[in-house]
Amino acid sequence: MLIYSSEFYYFIFLERSKTRGITLNSWERTIMKGKNGKIVIVGDGETAQIAYEYFTYDSPYEVVAFCVEKDFLKKEELFGLPVVPFEELEKLYDPASYKVFVAISYTQLNRIRTRLYKEVKRKGFSAVSYVSSRAFVWRNVEIGENTFIFENNVIQHHAKIGNNVILWSGNHIGHRSIIHDNCYISSHVVISGYCEVGENCFLGVNCCVGDNLKIAKDCIIGAGAVVVKNTEEGKVYIGNPARPTEKSSFITFGVKEG
Repeated sequence: MLIYSSEFYYFIFLERSKTRGITLNSWERTIMKGKNGKIVIVGDGETAQIAYEYFTYDSPYEVVAFCVEKDFLKKEELFGLPVVPFEELEKLYDPASYKVFVAISYTQLNRIRTRLYKEVKRKGFSAVSYVSSRAFVWRNVEIGENTFIFENNVIQHHAKIGNNVILWSGNHIGHRSIIHDNCYISSHVVISGYCEVGENCFLGVNCCVGDNLKIAKDCIIGAGAVVVKNTEEGKVYIGNPARPTEKSSFITFGVKEG
């Protein structure tokens, strides 16, 4: 875990400066001047392309390449950058000089992203995180690595966000709440104070979790569901109040291994 980085406050300063007369082009030039680290993005699909855009125009990192597993390598370039085999990543890019971000969606209940994240760690790489300059994150929030936090998220006092987590735009993470590793929180989710979301969960658009509740690991919370009591591991919850369905989360998301 890391306490909110100095780069975030730097970019917040720049963003505020933009609203005081800096044009978009000069804003972009200022961002580019601030680059101080090189990263390779794992993936080349929509999530990877979005990550490239956000890292390029709203972070201190320069994207230098993409990589995918050989079986899925269909192109040699993306945005003018090389797309290289994942299996050769550490040979082409020294882990001492380059970092990575694994940009994979919630496929198989986050299992694919998690597997690749663990593999890049075994290869010796450090993984970076991205936090939008347009997110509100309190000063004592803790954020893990390989985590991506989009614009308009509100993350309150002493909340903790684990490793390999995606927070899409517009969510509310209440005070003292904990989001454990490998979760995917889609847009406009409300997680109230003192909550805990277990590993590998997927929370759908506009769902709500009441105060002091625990979402067990491997759960799916459906779009618009309202959770008013603790959930059970590996289940899918829908409705208001949220109730479990007969089908497990593994079956629903095609998880091949538990």
